[in-house]
Amino acid sequence: MFDAAPCVRVVDDDASVLKALGRLLRSAGFAVRTFPSPQNFLREYDAAAPGCVVLDLSMPGLDGLQIQRALTVLGDDCPIVFITGHGDIASSVSAMKAGAVDFLTKPFEAQRLLEAVRTAVEKDRTVRAARAERSSIGARMAALTPREREVMAQVCAGRLNKQIAADLGIAEKTVKVHRARVMKKMGAGSVAELVQLVSATRASSHLA
Repeated sequence: MFDAAPCVRVVDDDASVLKALGRLLRSAGFAVRTFPSPQNFLREYDAAAPGCVVLDLSMPGLDGLQIQRALTVLGDDCPIVFITGHGDIASSVSAMKAGAVDFLTKPFEAQRLLEAVRTAVEKDRTVRAARAERSSIGARMAALTPREREVMAQVCAGRLNKQIAADLGIAEKTVKVHRARVMKKMGAGSVAELVQLVSATRASSHLA
């Protein structure tokens, strides 16, 4: 799904607005799916599909902020562009604090919406790329043996081969073999790059 073309999901209970937004976004080259109700959107929503959501704030049943919270609870961070016919400052602040890309009050200029959607789609692409990279690094680390992990930790700490050998009670040439295997498995061309890879996985675990 990561390589799939981004899709803009538009949710609005006003059929005329839904049709107009769909036409505008398609004319700008976006793939679009429209949903006439929040329930319909949540029932068919696919978090694996790249893109963003253009979401009406005020709808019967569930409002836009409730949908935003529902997606957050599900662990989904799909970028959202809010639109509303009668927005208020409190709602816009809540939406933006929760990670919304933009909050547009109707009537808004078509260009303003297109710019917001482009920003949202790019944000989603960046997040997914970073997530894929962390996953790749994690898979590479999982392929290391326990001894290779020990050697990697020491290398990242700036220890010399002879120091690592003394600490682990193994021959220096054995350290060199493990070190070479670590660099190859991790796909690192230098110690600095290895440190960056390890740091990325640690940052990811702290955020999880």
